[in-house]
Amino acid sequence: MIVSTTTTLEGHRITEYRGIVTGEAIMGANVFRDFFAGISDIIGGRSGAYEGSLKKARETAMAEMEAEAARLGCDAVVGVDLDYEVLGEKGGMLMVSVSGTAVKLG
Repeated sequence: MIVSTTTTLEGHRITEYRGIVTGEAIMGANVFRDFFAGISDIIGGRSGAYEGSLKKARETAMAEMEAEAARLGCDAVVGVDLDYEVLGEKGGMLMVSVSGTAVKLG
């Protein structure tokens, strides 16, 4: 499956647009991970725990979107957009949503 943020794919011809496909992932934050991430931020380091959570959520959302495109019989998803949101009363959840247009290539 080809996935691109662009609306065209160099070297490929889009023959059919099958519609918008999406994927979402919501992950809860771990109290201990948040604590150590805060310490890392205070001393100027990068938060590997948060980076790992973001990566996992992004990969989950992308896989869901690609699976939806595959169910539609598509070869690619173009015009992909990723969004990140912090949810919950105390910002304890992270949502990643991804969307794009499923297309057939010829």
